[in-house]
Amino acid sequence: MELRRRDYHMERPLLNQEHLEELGRWGSAPRTHQWRTWLQCSRAQAYALLLQHLPVLVWLPRYPVRDWLLGDLLSGLSVAIMQLPQGLAYALLAGLPPVFGLYSSFYPVFIYFLFGTSRHISVGTFAVMSVMVGSVTESLAPQALNDSMINETARDAARVPVASTLSVLVGLFQVGLGLIHFGFVVTYLSEPLVRGYTTAAAVQVFVSQLKYVFGLHLSSHSGPLSLIYTVLEVCWKLPQSKVGTVVTAAVAGVVLVVVKLLNDKLQQQLPMPIPGELLTLIGATGISYGMGLKHRFEVDVVGNIPAGLVPPVAPNTKLFSKLVGSAFTIAVVGFAIAISLGKIFALRHGYRVDSNQELVALGLSNLIGGIFQCFPVSCSMSRSLVQESTGGNSQVAGAISSLFILLIIVKLGELFHDLPKAVLAAIIIVNLKGMLRQLSDMRSLWKANRADLLIWLVTFTATILLNLDLGLVVAVIFSLLLVVVRTQMPHYSVLGQVPDTDIYRDVAEYSEAKEVPGVKVFRSSATVYFANAEFYSDALKQRCGVDVDFLISQKKKLLKKQEQLKLKQLQKEEKLQKQAASSKGASVSINVNTSLEDMRSNNVEDCKMMQVSSGDKMEDATANGQEDSKAPDGSTLKALGLPQPDFHSLILDLGALSFVDTVCLKSLKNIFHDFREIEVEVYMAACHSPVVSQLEAGHFFDASITKKHLFASVHDAVTFALQHPRPVPDSPVSVTRL
Repeated sequence: MELRRRDYHMERPLLNQEHLEELGRWGSAPRTHQWRTWLQCSRAQAYALLLQHLPVLVWLPRYPVRDWLLGDLLSGLSVAIMQLPQGLAYALLAGLPPVFGLYSSFYPVFIYFLFGTSRHISVGTFAVMSVMVGSVTESLAPQALNDSMINETARDAARVPVASTLSVLVGLFQVGLGLIHFGFVVTYLSEPLVRGYTTAAAVQVFVSQLKYVFGLHLSSHSGPLSLIYTVLEVCWKLPQSKVGTVVTAAVAGVVLVVVKLLNDKLQQQLPMPIPGELLTLIGATGISYGMGLKHRFEVDVVGNIPAGLVPPVAPNTKLFSKLVGSAFTIAVVGFAIAISLGKIFALRHGYRVDSNQELVALGLSNLIGGIFQCFPVSCSMSRSLVQESTGGNSQVAGAISSLFILLIIVKLGELFHDLPKAVLAAIIIVNLKGMLRQLSDMRSLWKANRADLLIWLVTFTATILLNLDLGLVVAVIFSLLLVVVRTQMPHYSVLGQVPDTDIYRDVAEYSEAKEVPGVKVFRSSATVYFANAEFYSDALKQRCGVDVDFLISQKKKLLKKQEQLKLKQLQKEEKLQKQAASSKGASVSINVNTSLEDMRSNNVEDCKMMQVSSGDKMEDATANGQEDSKAPDGSTLKALGLPQPDFHSLILDLGALSFVDTVCLKSLKNIFHDFREIEVEVYMAACHSPVVSQLEAGHFFDASITKKHLFASVHDAVTFALQHPRPVPDSPVSVTRL
């Protein structure tokens, strides 16, 4: 849009903070005590609380059956078709039997249907969450190198309680954080951090599936550098690969890629995507059963999938101490993924997602799911996109998909007994395409923001080398430290006036912006607080072009010399007076026979002489005072022979300040003191009202620094400074009287 040139004129008085408060009738904003409403109870409040924490009671009675039911039905079936193979595959990723992936695709989805606020995300198994669970189960229940069937049964019996207890603990964390409105914690996970973390997790997932692709038996690695050890072991044992397993994985992968390419190409023509994963699952199971891949080619298969649901089991509280750190990390990561996707869809379709309620909903899904032996879940990006693109309008689609999974669990699960594990590994690897594409973020971030690129690289590297839990901790700490470092090194600038305007900009960036003669305007792009207050003062003195500390030290030395000279002169005069007094006393002692009348006459004459001399001294003092009022004081830079700054006023543009602390207050007071020592008056401008309140609370304003030194805008301060040039100092620290 082209901006038309239009001049506008405004006349108003100069406004300092005192005048502004009088004109605007400023008063502190009234405080709202929200906690008081939490302690009140009424029938209406209880009902509102119920609707807030059980959103299904709000939207389900208003559900438009004619408009939404068909779309939700097709969307639910499409998501279920994806949920089935992904549930089986991601269970292997978590180090559990495949049937537990089906349980995790049923219970949490139905719970989220009741408590969730997003209409489009698909809750259930997710690769990143599964690999995080897998790292925990492998560390607490490792497998032996040569697993027999009995050892696998014992291993699974040890890992299932670990995963379900972990899910309960994750749910407790999420529900607790949601109830205390701690949903904002996810804001500390920036987008580059999350994308770098999920990319590294995708690499972890890829490496973890290599043993199924090549049919290898690897030892269990956990902790830092476990990914490197796994890759080295895979390379070492590569000659032991089973040809049948490699061929099965390769064929399944090619089929899946081809179907995905067809779906992308025929997206507009197809009413719903081709269920490539389900078709591959059914075809691979049939081929494996017909050709006997397990016995003839030693291809590992899923094995027995028990039909029916398992009874609820209480979590093993003895494991809480071992799982608490991993549980908190998984809780935060799972919520970050779910809320980011939920907000994307909410913005696209024009509704609101409550982050705290989402935290409660996801927590209840994991908490109740853990009691029914599920492992921690979040939402899947690929399934969520399918749920939206196939016509899903509400979580009714999620409920339909969970019912379809229930049917598989109860009746059809045992049909997948001969499904090769290599096919599930191929499904996982092909589904990593979206996350591995995030490696291209490095190129875009290099052009857009190098600091975000640094966060991405540190997160990715730390997660690869230190594993998923420690990697996230390092990433969060590094990103927060980077924020501190960036505030420690903001952009400092000296401002000049844009011609014929009241606008002031950096003279280094705007060639037409000129400094106002006799006035320096200084600005920082960040707030001033304990971490950068010293840098602010140093940058100010450097940009002003005056060695303030040197001038002050030289001034103090010269003043000290003057005081020493005066002291010596006074001592000399006192010495002379003492000598004169002693000589006078000697003359009195010699003329003892002097008459009384002579002594009296001498006393009278001495008194007259003293009165005359004292009168002369008073006249001299008055004359000297008048001369001093006209002539400069002996303590000024000019009188001392020191160079004077080429400006008489310094204006601090404090518009970037969002808060002040005690260190900032002391730093500002020191700036006033130091620049007044070199005969430069200091003013402040453009402070926000909360900052002014904090200045008052910190007792910043006093007799020497008043609100008359604080102006509404930079232009007000500049205009005032030009009307009041260099002040005449009454003392070494000059005070401007307004």
